[in-house]
Amino acid sequence: MTAGQTLPATGSSLVAYQYVVLRCVPRVDREEFLNIGVVLYSQSAGYLCSASHLHDGRLRALAPELDIEAVLAALAAVQALCCGESPLAGTGLKALGQRFGWLAAPKSTVVQPGPIHGGLTTDPARQLEHLLETLVH
Repeated sequence: MTAGQTLPATGSSLVAYQYVVLRCVPRVDREEFLNIGVVLYSQSAGYLCSASHLHDGRLRALAPELDIEAVLAALAAVQALCCGESPLAGTGLKALGQRFGWLAAPKSTVVQPGPIHGGLTTDPARQLEHLLETLVH
């Protein structure tokens, strides 16, 4: 099926989406990470949102010295940019696609995006929750 086709069972239109998994990489030199969130973007639905969940015990096992508050602040900054509440959204990142591109770009910080993946869905918000449950929880 392609974006815009109708599902026979529900009558809902499919929309294309892209997503990245957000990873906590406490020490880049060890190349270890833990999935902590997802950012989902659908141009045709006008949707950009993130969801996250930290497993404190897993993060502590991976990196006992990790500043959890800094990770939470980074996730809050991602959410603010998705919602257009970040100062970056007022600069050159006004369009949702520009914001997603910036969030999906490789970074050398503790919170890093994985590769971009895509799919089709009838409900981007529900798909985001599904991806969070499947890839992070």
